[in-house]
Amino acid sequence: MTESQSPTTSTLRARDYKSGVTPVWCPGCGHHGVLAALTRALAHLELPRERLALISGIGCSSRLPAYVAAYGFHGVHGRALALAGGLKAARPELTVLVLGGDGDGFSIGGNHFLHACRRNQDLTYVVMDNEVYGMTKGQASPTTAPDWQQAKLTPHGTGMPRFLPTAIALAAGAGFIARGFSGDPAGLSRLLVEAIEYPGFALVHVLTPCPTFRPEHRDWKGRVHVDDTGPSIDPVAAARRIQADDGKTLGLLFRRALTPWRAEQAPACTLEEIESGLLA
Repeated sequence: MTESQSPTTSTLRARDYKSGVTPVWCPGCGHHGVLAALTRALAHLELPRERLALISGIGCSSRLPAYVAAYGFHGVHGRALALAGGLKAARPELTVLVLGGDGDGFSIGGNHFLHACRRNQDLTYVVMDNEVYGMTKGQASPTTAPDWQQAKLTPHGTGMPRFLPTAIALAAGAGFIARGFSGDPAGLSRLLVEAIEYPGFALVHVLTPCPTFRPEHRDWKGRVHVDDTGPSIDPVAAARRIQADDGKTLGLLFRRALTPWRAEQAPACTLEEIESGLLA
């Protein structure tokens, strides 16, 4: 998408997608920027709010559905993708967005993440990655660097290599992989538009600094950089690109056409037919 196609004007405005609930995030939290980018993207697409569902798990980022004027479900820890998959299977006409953080999505929800990439259901998964468990007061998450020593539970660091969301998504079979930055709502909004329009599972990995427990990440604004070369379409080339990346490259990293998975809809039947089948 070019700059001239940036989501800016439509009949519906971004404010029309905001609920009356005031966000409780800390001042300076990157999630504010994600909310701004998302509502702008929704307005650009002019998605009917009654056909839009936002599903989340547990964590600071998972509060986001409450701040959007659409259907939402705040689920249990790590199960947002499972819930969203069930909804999309039952109601394929809905636009289903899945929202969460690095802890919710890549730790307790890691198995669901792998198989959501494989299954390729038409879902958009927005992961707000601040490299920390913020709601539980600052523990190391799967994406935390192994030598981070500021958490009380791991004062000497985790000693484990960090989880690489884009690399894992590619290896698991995802067809759309992008990375955005909450400090660039306009650029992130463009990525979200492309992800929602993509027919299949789309991962948008968003770098969202946590000023409360990771204040050192204020320097992300000066470290992120946009890759204008366009997305890779070959998985092997994309793997080389992602493995060589510093984790701060923004843009659409990989995209290829895949057939999205859809649940087979059984023909409608009466209650009597169901009962007769059970008793046969």
